[in-house]
Amino acid sequence: MIWALTGVVAALTLHTIVNARLLRRPDPRAAAAEPVSVLLPLRDEAARVTPCLRALLEQRGDVEIVVLDDGSTDGTADVVRAVAGDRVRLISGGDLPAGWLGKPHACQVLADAARPESTALVFVDADVVLAPGAVGSCVALLRSAGVDLLSPYPRITGAGRLVQPLLQWTWLTFLPLRAMERSPRPSLAAAGGQFLVADRAGYRRAGGHAAVRGTVLEDVELARAVKRAGGRIALADASAQATCRMYESWRELADGYTKSLWASPGAGFGAVLLLLGYVLPPALALTGRPALVAGGSAAYLLGVAGRVVSARATGGRAWPDALAHPVSAALFGWLVVRSWRRRRTITWRGRAVVT
Repeated sequence: MIWALTGVVAALTLHTIVNARLLRRPDPRAAAAEPVSVLLPLRDEAARVTPCLRALLEQRGDVEIVVLDDGSTDGTADVVRAVAGDRVRLISGGDLPAGWLGKPHACQVLADAARPESTALVFVDADVVLAPGAVGSCVALLRSAGVDLLSPYPRITGAGRLVQPLLQWTWLTFLPLRAMERSPRPSLAAAGGQFLVADRAGYRRAGGHAAVRGTVLEDVELARAVKRAGGRIALADASAQATCRMYESWRELADGYTKSLWASPGAGFGAVLLLLGYVLPPALALTGRPALVAGGSAAYLLGVAGRVVSARATGGRAWPDALAHPVSAALFGWLVVRSWRRRRTITWRGRAVVT
């Protein structure tokens, strides 16, 4: 059993290496040759929106910035006016319609408000800070890759060094990136809602965020909607173009993961696979039995190697974080269980998460 598990981990690590070599990256010298609307949804983000806004104001090219203040109670709109003045278009959100969650509704309102001539839409969260040419280079990659939706993953900073790197590691390890681009299957899809670049026509064909109005994982579901409409999607490493400080504390991270993990069909299966492949073998190696020590140690080292490859491919921190990969996998499993146990009572930003 131990050597079978080690073989699985070896195959997955090899797949990580292949994906890392195939991973698309925006060319920082490229620029968008079209009008673009950057769309920023905000709800109670006064404390952290300033770096995001300042970075957006430095974007090059024909870029408009539309900001939605979605019922904030902390003076978010005042911060936007103080930082950006009339260089952004600030609109206010209304009441949340029945059947909608807050994030999909905010994104749909922004998409509807974008100027008619913009052929590309860029959705950005308040915790994302872009390099000056990030919008242009990512829109250029959208066009050169020939896809309708591009998910350029930023470099993740902030709290959660044991858990956050699993975001990129997971899709590099388990998702065949180029096959995902070619396949029309909606189930073979991934996306990160912090930073999304969409062809406007393809976004409309997919139904926009209205097609995913009641889903917690609106980013992944939007990618699936694009595929259902006959479009194509792609992932890219944008760690050189964007950073995202998602959480300031472990408590924030745990609450954020609790909000969404229950809604992921593959979270439970993934947690079991992580426990079997990356926690159980090192644990068995601690028994001291020679065969278990050899197999468990091999599986552990292969898991660490995969984490190192993922970190170097996506701008993450390889050492010493990769050495704690079994701990990371175990924590993820705990977060999945926590999410399922609390799924019926979850609130986010003062709103209930509809189940």
